[in-house]
Amino acid sequence: MRQFTGGVECFRVPFFDTFDRERRFREAWQAVQIARPVSYGLFTFGESNLPYYLVLDMQQPGRTVTIRQGQVTITRPLIITPENAEPEFENFFDNEEEAGLAQFLLSRTASFSHLKLHNTARGERIVSDSVEEAVAKLSRQLDAEDEDRVAILTAPAKYASMAVMRYAAERVLQSAHDNITELRERGFLP
Repeated sequence: MRQFTGGVECFRVPFFDTFDRERRFREAWQAVQIARPVSYGLFTFGESNLPYYLVLDMQQPGRTVTIRQGQVTITRPLIITPENAEPEFENFFDNEEEAGLAQFLLSRTASFSHLKLHNTARGERIVSDSVEEAVAKLSRQLDAEDEDRVAILTAPAKYASMAVMRYAAERVLQSAHDNITELRERGFLP
């Protein structure tokens, strides 16, 4: 693709576009954290639910923090067809650029093929705690409730979508070995 800027002809090389997308993805990926992970594996077939709290640093004076509660539902098809070969993300991203960036990189990973990921945010509240204080309070609450299936994620507000996607992606990757083992035990793989 040629661009003209101030009488100088420039060339945009697709390689650099790919490099820039990957750099932006990596930057966002590293800006988010899973402050309280879970060790819950995903089902090999059907639907798995991943509840979470997302603590967002609004990066405003006064250090306000937003806590969002939600759940990612991951569906693996029982029958794989050409139509469900690419991963599908619902309610993850606020704009097409973020969605395209994630789709571009994750579709190249076999663990994400044939998945449908749906994010549902249920509630949001603003607290005056710091991110660390909010995480500590949520952790104590979940421990008191004996809740071991709810994760706590943290991110700058602009990377909220990426935090939820990273959580789901890490659960998919960590479950892949057990899922493959189950497929072998059921006779679907050699």
